Amino acid sequence: MVRPVKSCLQLSLKIANITIGFMGIAMLIYGVWMVRVWQRDATNSPSSPDYAQFPWFIHAFLGVGIALCAITCLGHVAANSANSCCLFFYIFLIFVLLLSEIGITADVFLNSDWEKDLPEDPSGRFDDFKDFVDSNSDVCQWIALLCVLTQGCCIVLASLLRTLGKAKENSHENEGEYSEPSAPLLRPPELPPNSPLYPYVIGEPVPQYPYKIV
Repeated sequence: MVRPVKSCLQLSLKIANITIGFMGIAMLIYGVWMVRVWQRDATNSPSSPDYAQFPWFIHAFLGVGIALCAITCLGHVAANSANSCCLFFYIFLIFVLLLSEIGITADVFLNSDWEKDLPEDPSGRFDDFKDFVDSNSDVCQWIALLCVLTQGCCIVLASLLRTLGKAKENSHENEGEYSEPSAPLLRPPELPPNSPLYPYVIGEPVPQYPYKIV
């Protein structure tokens, strides 16, 4: 009964983990596109800043995308191995990511001047991204809700898988502690010669020859 439940939890964790990987890949693709546009604009305009130094918004997008892809790889390894340490580290990273998202969302909704806390973006991509979110607020809200629910499901599934692995280890330890030692099947235990269960050989009697006294 434990093995089918474990397989089901592993498969569910992989599916939820792949969703996080898709988000990371999408952010990486958008970040690479912003890098290409920034290099093209900086090359065509002689008065633009050095195109080798990307603005903070591009760095942030690429960094978050790489982090999500790394977490996805770790989650895939943890789901396959069901190792307690890997699952704990995976749960910790997802929990930190979830707290960061909640903190940023709370700052945006509670602080009316949150844009002043951010550094200047010379590329203008941050303003374009903000305008896109404002114009497609319903779609972005559903995507954000999907991200939060997926991360919550990953935490729950990884915790259940880790608890199941610990319960299985404890049951094996208890069985080994209280089980009686079993005798080998092919080689019976040795008995002392004076034991009533000592095996005797049935056959012709061996003649006894008296010693000859010289």
